[in-house]
Amino acid sequence: MNSRKLLTVFSDQKEELLINNMTQLCTRLEEKQLSLTSNLAQIVIGVRRSGKSTLCGKFIRQNHVEFAYVNFDDDRLEELKSTDFDNVLDALYQIYGNFKYLFLDEVQNIKGWQLFVNRMLRQKVHLFITGSNSKLLSSELTTHLTGRHNKIELYPFSFSEYGSMKGVELHSLSTKAKALRKKALNEYLLDGGFPELMNEQNKRGYIEALLNSIIKNDIAKRFRIKYIEVLRRLAAYLSDNFCQEFVASELAKMFGVSDHTIENYYSYLKEAFLLQGVHKFSYKSKERVRSEKVYVVDLAFISEREGIFSTENLGWRLENVVYIELLRRFRPQYTDVFYYRDKQWEVDFVIAKEGKVEQLIQVSYDVSAEKTLRREISGLVRAAEMFKCENLFLINFDTEQDFEKNGHTIHVVPATEWLVD
Repeated sequence: MNSRKLLTVFSDQKEELLINNMTQLCTRLEEKQLSLTSNLAQIVIGVRRSGKSTLCGKFIRQNHVEFAYVNFDDDRLEELKSTDFDNVLDALYQIYGNFKYLFLDEVQNIKGWQLFVNRMLRQKVHLFITGSNSKLLSSELTTHLTGRHNKIELYPFSFSEYGSMKGVELHSLSTKAKALRKKALNEYLLDGGFPELMNEQNKRGYIEALLNSIIKNDIAKRFRIKYIEVLRRLAAYLSDNFCQEFVASELAKMFGVSDHTIENYYSYLKEAFLLQGVHKFSYKSKERVRSEKVYVVDLAFISEREGIFSTENLGWRLENVVYIELLRRFRPQYTDVFYYRDKQWEVDFVIAKEGKVEQLIQVSYDVSAEKTLRREISGLVRAAEMFKCENLFLINFDTEQDFEKNGHTIHVVPATEWLVD
């Protein structure tokens, strides 16, 4: 591809990037993980349309550095090959001058891009890279960049970011502010947190198009899927039955394929960030790997699909929100999130670092019924005694108080307060 055509494409992309008004953007938690001085490639990965490009663009522009920008998710660059990278650089230097920072958006679309990234790193160019496929940007990066990268996972808006964009007062203790936070949380449990969806009238059309793009481009094309319709139906079924354990043998019988096919398709859905899995806590590695619960990356995939029936289960929705929030908070700290289930009791989330349990969390939308409260607290107490942990939380919609049970203190906290803490 010649430099003249690239000049046109990159000039258009520069205008698109700079037209964004940064004063209308909220601060995101993941910005703290980015670095201007690191010699490692700063790589932001996550589900499509979660705001990866905006995060990097905002960070670079706010720091007023000399940078260049390429978005490889552009139909005009469909024929671009790794042999064209010199022409890419030629066009970028003509447009931006002598830049020190290079922002490569959806770089995985170009085969052999890793060699170009390595060359830029050797030339001491600071790189910011985005992509939507976790396998491409983890296992392959480990191979090709030999550890010369810093990986940042980005999810759709958290409740705190959602509330900020909606103009909700997040920290006031007034009766009005608390009530408006509860209203916003109920809306968030239905709408989800995709940034563009906040101003979109046709929410279902947006999500269905996004889901189709993930299935078709991020999974089917890359992994050469044989049974595409089975993949679609599996994605829909697991999204409908979120917060439940994944059992490959049962799903294989349901869809008429092998256990191996189901396990592969499930892994692809996770690699494309459509689904997230949490393993059962156990000191036996075999048991940790074998047992897993399924969550969706964003609640919009539950609400805005054709034939959906699960909009009323607010308890599962809140549990899903809490899990994604735990990933935001703890993965950057190299702290793991598990669940635990016994024959007679369970605890929703076990937070552990290097095998030591540091926190136990139950999630229940409504604990006003004595039976529900007793069940949730009983699970926490049993887990506290089993794992020798006293950091116990019961997250619910609006009840706030501490309970004492068998010498253990359980902090019952409203989700609105926990999510913005």
